[in-house]
Amino acid sequence: MKKIEAIIRKTKFEDVKEALLAADIEWFSYYDVRGEGKMRQARIYRGVMYDTSCIERILINVVVRDKNVERTLDAIQKAAQTGEIGDGRIFVIPIEDAIRIRTAERGDIALYNAEQEN
Repeated sequence: MKKIEAIIRKTKFEDVKEALLAADIEWFSYYDVRGEGKMRQARIYRGVMYDTSCIERILINVVVRDKNVERTLDAIQKAAQTGEIGDGRIFVIPIEDAIRIRTAERGDIALYNAEQEN
């Protein structure tokens, strides 16, 4: 099992969500996050200077079986990519175990129902 964390542009969230659902990834969590990037700019809008070093993004977390990792990565990458600086990052983290609290099932089966063989 792997945990995939993706930090993406807010404007690409709906595209990524649709791509994950199309790839049969039915459960994930997401959060509004802020971070600091390399780009340090001040922008002027209607005579007021704004600091743009604080970047607002969406952080998506999804835990998948090993056989679904590449499909998930491809879905996120293709949907989130604009080709410009600031598209984001994807991190793949190994997961040692998963436990479904309701049934005490462990491992891969804790991620999805037994009748689902994705």
